[in-house]
Amino acid sequence: MEKVKAKKQFGQNFLKDTTVLDKIIQSMPNNSNYVVEIGPGLGDLTKNIVKYKEMTAYEVDTDLIGILESKFAIEIESKKLKLIHTDVLEAWDRQKSLHDGKYDLIANLPYYIATNIILRAFEDDNCENIIVMVQKEVALKFTAKVKDKEFSSLGIISELISLESRILFDVPPESFDPAPKVMSSILYIRKDMNKSIDKDFNKFLKACFVQPRKKLSKNLSSILSKEFISSLYQELEISDNIRPHEVSSSLYSQMYTKVRDGRN
Repeated sequence: MEKVKAKKQFGQNFLKDTTVLDKIIQSMPNNSNYVVEIGPGLGDLTKNIVKYKEMTAYEVDTDLIGILESKFAIEIESKKLKLIHTDVLEAWDRQKSLHDGKYDLIANLPYYIATNIILRAFEDDNCENIIVMVQKEVALKFTAKVKDKEFSSLGIISELISLESRILFDVPPESFDPAPKVMSSILYIRKDMNKSIDKDFNKFLKACFVQPRKKLSKNLSSILSKEFISSLYQELEISDNIRPHEVSSSLYSQMYTKVRDGRN
């Protein structure tokens, strides 16, 4: 069989290191949830997951679909694996959830849409656990805590919606073909299924972090009047010099509630 070349436009880097694949499988939660994989590539991770769980894999690349269909003909026939040829973000737009029951998302995500996919998984009410390979820089943002320099809207949303979020382990470039220029990490997030994030809260946080090194009040002034900011700071006892990364998730949550209610 001829070697498949990774395509740049799909952000493809095929994971070839079997020890990494084994470690991902070992980190799967011991539950009865269905599994969804995004971007199965050549199916190396798929092959390991499908031994234990029924699953759906979403793949956008037509060339890879053909390879996966022949590689997993038995699993597809026995309904252990459902292969869907589509752009996963479009699938989410169409159907709100990637599976009609509780599922875990396990995937080696294309870097260029990884953040977007994790945020969509947060919004998907059926998704419980997220175990994804992403650029280390992105994993640090999702697991950052208040006062860390990487603390941003991603860390806040992650903290508010999850029971647990951490980096399981790092994966060096040489574990892939072709090797990316950056270090990767396996990110694990267990969502609190009773919580959800308001879309407007995301917009509010974006405004708060528009210039992360500036004072928070300066960033807020693009969406709120000086008087409102001043009364907000007074009410919540926020120091005027505070920077965006120094404010805790729960305080952002309180601020947002007051902003939302104050505007009604």
